[in-house]
Amino acid sequence: DTELIHFIGKDNIVFHCLIFPAVLMKHGDFVLPVDVPANEFLNLEGNKLSTSRNYAVWLDEYLEKFDPDSLRYCLAQNFPETKDSDFSWLDFQARHNNELADIIGNFVNRTLTFAQKNFDGKIPAAGDYDALDEQLIENLKTAPARIGNFIDRYQMRQALKEFMDLARFANKYFNDQQPWATLKTDREKCATTINLCLQTVRSLSVLMRPVLPFTAEKIQQQLKISDQALIYEWDNSGECLLPEGHSFGKPQILFKKLEDAPIQAEIKALKKALNGGNEEETETQPTVSFEDFKKLDLRVAEILHAERVPKTDKLLKLQIKIGKEQRTIVAGIAEHHEPESLPGKRVVVVANLEPAKIRGIESNGMLLAARDEENLWLLSPGDDCASGAKIS
Repeated sequence: DTELIHFIGKDNIVFHCLIFPAVLMKHGDFVLPVDVPANEFLNLEGNKLSTSRNYAVWLDEYLEKFDPDSLRYCLAQNFPETKDSDFSWLDFQARHNNELADIIGNFVNRTLTFAQKNFDGKIPAAGDYDALDEQLIENLKTAPARIGNFIDRYQMRQALKEFMDLARFANKYFNDQQPWATLKTDREKCATTINLCLQTVRSLSVLMRPVLPFTAEKIQQQLKISDQALIYEWDNSGECLLPEGHSFGKPQILFKKLEDAPIQAEIKALKKALNGGNEEETETQPTVSFEDFKKLDLRVAEILHAERVPKTDKLLKLQIKIGKEQRTIVAGIAEHHEPESLPGKRVVVVANLEPAKIRGIESNGMLLAARDEENLWLLSPGDDCASGAKIS
């Protein structure tokens, strides 16, 4: 009596829709998947993630600096449901500041702070409802079904849109009802407004739980809610169930604005990883004179033999021939090129580089290569070019 759902990437559709169900059917004792939501790929700052090159957002490092729900929210908003999507730190900062802090955090804090100051930290009694009150109540009542239907169809982005639209309407409701003014002119109307705002805070805390569970917990602690039905039950989350006179706790800021400095530090770290450890990805080095450039002796070389340097993962020991001269070069290309694939290849080397000892091996020269976040290409003029030919 259970349902099995397989959440997968688009490159695993055939296995999870055909092969694996067939294996389960053959065995006979397992529930078959009733749905296979297959999503596209998520990129990072416009490039593919690469854990081997440290081009990634590591969760343990993230949690030392930022709120867990901020990442959950940003990933859910960027869910690659129908096409590849991209995570960027600037988008993360904007969503945290402009949506979580300015919409959710602002509404919850202004409601609790106003009620704490003017109604002794208790939920005031609601009086007669006007048209705007009725509209808020209707939006709350229909929200669980509207949001839940999208979640049931695995459309998290649309579910979040519905949720944020409800929060935006709640902020607008607070502004339009002007409780700071009715506090002086019509206290019963003010009490009704704040009652409904507090009911909305409770509703939002339940509806946000699938994506923002830590924030939901903070809100419910501030409201001092202990009844499990008011914390978890989805179907009644749109009802006004907080009783008159219920006391709540001291308001606390849910989301502090993110400054530019920590975000720029994360961007810089990714650029460094993308560029193989260098600080900048695209900036060129300072200019040199033509006379300085002429000092480099760039030559075509033929690789005669290649083998791994013992006790290393990245280094290969290469025997090369430049014209009639044979040399040894140590190159950090083992993660991208197998030794047996290299003999016979023509490559470009810096022939007059000062010799250096690397892992006890004297290296006489340097291979030239190009790389991106995933690959490393050895520069080659083609196999027809003669060994020893000068590059100019």
